[in-house]
Amino acid sequence: MVTGGAGFIGSFLHAALAARGVETVVVDWLGTEEKWRNLAKHPPARIVTPETLDDFLATRPPLECVIHLGAISATTARDADLTWHTNVTLSLRLWEWCAAHGVRFLYASSAATYGDGEAGFEDDGALAALQRLRPRNLYGWTKHAFDLRVAALLAAGARRPPQWAGLKFFNVYGPNEYHKGSMISVVKVKYDELAAGNPARLFRSDRPGLADGAQARDFIWVGDVADVILWLLDTPQANGLFNVGTGQARSYLDLAHAVCDAMGRPRAVSFIDMPAALRGQYQSFTQASTARLRAAGYGGQFTPLEDGIRRYVQDFLMQSDPYR
Repeated sequence: MVTGGAGFIGSFLHAALAARGVETVVVDWLGTEEKWRNLAKHPPARIVTPETLDDFLATRPPLECVIHLGAISATTARDADLTWHTNVTLSLRLWEWCAAHGVRFLYASSAATYGDGEAGFEDDGALAALQRLRPRNLYGWTKHAFDLRVAALLAAGARRPPQWAGLKFFNVYGPNEYHKGSMISVVKVKYDELAAGNPARLFRSDRPGLADGAQARDFIWVGDVADVILWLLDTPQANGLFNVGTGQARSYLDLAHAVCDAMGRPRAVSFIDMPAALRGQYQSFTQASTARLRAAGYGGQFTPLEDGIRRYVQDFLMQSDPYR
């Protein structure tokens, strides 16, 4: 079962599972827009709407694993009650259900839990280590709150799923993100700007001593994210909190140039002031430590930024059908 299975990462993962012949239950809303296209090439065995999830679980479906990707993921979210209910309360209910029924549980955390990065980007799942982190927005705080709850349950010896893993996704980009509105990846935004005949626009730096465009993030191709999850499904002895990033921060200027190159356009970049809503909350640097994932046995290679952007632009965005 994949919650958020019609969303960006969820639908890409669903397609990968379908290619393996795995029967998947998707938990999501399709809505009245084009989100259904994320699933169009790989219809799931069943779609369960979130409000009927409890009734579905009460039937004791024969699930092997719950992959919980559904969340309010907007870093600009303001409804704290709804965000807590969705990102913490629901996650805890699924953890407890999986623990009670012997079902494996993989869930999405976020690099937003690291806040401004002052405490580093180590995916240490110990309660004391997690308590040092200070997320800077509501979304990151609720993801962090669930990570803390899991750590407390484990420390107390509470019943747990037979396999569990929390995945701290860094900046994911790739196809099937088109419904995400303002939360769409920077790669897609820059593509749209260039396709409209404009330069790629980047925020000026709001950090003293940091050049415009030198803000850097750990950008990861969505296919690499799916590969990590598939590896966890194949490796039931792997448990823990894991960063899912490349381990290599790249600048926004690098990203903008890579989009220009992939489109066969001259490198055209301009700088604009950072919106007031982002000042003081903007992460100017993120870089995943991948040591724990490697120590757990993951041997996959991460796609270089230029290669991932070229694939996204040329194989999807420049095609008449951009969906996976």
